[in-house]
Amino acid sequence: MNTFGKIFRVSIFGESHGPAIGITIDGCPPGINLSIEDFSTDIERRKAGAAGTTPRKEEDKPVIISGVFNNFTTGTPLTIIFENNNTKSADYDAIKNTPRPGHADFVLNKKFKGFNDHRGGGHSSGRLTLALVAAGVIAKKIIAPVDVSAKLTEAGGSADIEAAINKAIADQDSIGGIVHCSVKGLPLGLGEPFFDSVESLISHIVFSIPAIKGIEFGSGFSATKMKGSEHNDAIIDAEGLTKTNNAGGINGGITNGNELYFRVAVKPTSSTPKEQQTWNNASQSVEAFSVKGRHDLCIALRVPVVIEAATAIALADLMMQIK
Repeated sequence: MNTFGKIFRVSIFGESHGPAIGITIDGCPPGINLSIEDFSTDIERRKAGAAGTTPRKEEDKPVIISGVFNNFTTGTPLTIIFENNNTKSADYDAIKNTPRPGHADFVLNKKFKGFNDHRGGGHSSGRLTLALVAAGVIAKKIIAPVDVSAKLTEAGGSADIEAAINKAIADQDSIGGIVHCSVKGLPLGLGEPFFDSVESLISHIVFSIPAIKGIEFGSGFSATKMKGSEHNDAIIDAEGLTKTNNAGGINGGITNGNELYFRVAVKPTSSTPKEQQTWNNASQSVEAFSVKGRHDLCIALRVPVVIEAATAIALADLMMQIK
């Protein structure tokens, strides 16, 4: 339940306020050149610090504890951990009895019979996306020269992202956003027609990222407003290049050799500074509630590199199946 993939298998572990979080990759090929410096760029892209992001700052230094020797992958399980040092667990004492609206506090407590680590969201925290980013760095090496690129194109319903962030700060309320991801250089023929369609596998891992609430490939929902003759992509050469790309690079669950692209919807951060109402398990009544702790006003700012990582992981697993 914490593992994804058939050959390139990633298993995620840890809690937001535990000693560390991390990921184990089983099936990583031997001989991939890998050093700590390789993780720097993507880890920096995910870090907080920009306006609208959480004040919580961690060193986020990867510690490789297995699967790498002399800066090359060995082919054995590769485990990377990140220590949690900047935690303020007391900020979460209140949610033992008052689960935060929009968060998983209530369902986690019920599912795990009250034994879950509630601090900072525990195992369901966005903190764990750091581990996905680390696995994505390795996956990107495997699928090269295939290029995965994601960017935030809209925040708070506006294409003017800076203005939207400034308004969220002024309003002291959180906002969501839309992230666009494209993949160039994919071979034709990846994926299967039904349960292992490319859309299914990418969607599966993308929806494991906290705050993702929707995904659409190619023209997506706008296809419902088009006629078939408008939506169909005319094939213009023997390699399968198409005149348009409403399919988003996938036909019948299988990559068609054109650019693969999709968009994801990122919800507003549930931990808004605004006062809300929630159920109190101790008093058995609905009460006013204000979220404590350090949180992003727009988590979407930090999502693009996580989307890239998730996509690369899914594609690495698919590409290794045809080698």
